[in-house]
Amino acid sequence: MTEKQPFEIDEVIDRLRQAVSSFPKAAMFELAAQGYNSPFEQLISCIISIRTYDEVSLPTAKRLFDRARTPAEMVQLSVAEIERLIQRSTYHDAKAQQIWDIADRIVREYGGELPCDEQVFLSFKGVGAKCAHLALGIACEQPYISVDIHVHCVTNRWGYVQSRTPEKTLAALEAKLPQQYWIEINALLVPFGKHICTGNAPKCPKCPLLSMCQQVGVEG
Repeated sequence: MTEKQPFEIDEVIDRLRQAVSSFPKAAMFELAAQGYNSPFEQLISCIISIRTYDEVSLPTAKRLFDRARTPAEMVQLSVAEIERLIQRSTYHDAKAQQIWDIADRIVREYGGELPCDEQVFLSFKGVGAKCAHLALGIACEQPYISVDIHVHCVTNRWGYVQSRTPEKTLAALEAKLPQQYWIEINALLVPFGKHICTGNAPKCPKCPLLSMCQQVGVEG
């Protein structure tokens, strides 16, 4: 393997921005760009996106928000109606109940406004760190890293971190990645992981980071 150049994260981020500029944005970032950027909308859109492709979750979230964009509006819908609106999303029946329950609790306990508070987000049944951190980063501009499969796999393939699970990748990135990139890393690595640094067959010859990437686990 050719000797690699030093891995300079500022240069990496610059190259990533250019590399993904022509690709569709990750669903939640695209929704925010279209004005669906409240904490509630971002949290609900993340729930819809779980185990669902962006190409499906983006229009599905918009379809729901066309009917209800606030917790007060959402609780006016029945669970069955929410399920019908998000039926293209995986596990739509369970998600519909979860969405209604979250909206109802926000109305009852927080006056209809979801506060930008990590512990509140994580207190909702079925909401884990990935969704909480992504929604807090986008909607509230709070410095959190959201580690999905793309962030986990790509940063380990680079050799930037060495961790076996997304949870350990999160801890490693929090210790190493400059905080100014914490929110953006997810926005960059979702399209990068989909189109260039793909799972089993990464397009290394076309990658702008090849000269710095350690290509951990890449065969051939």
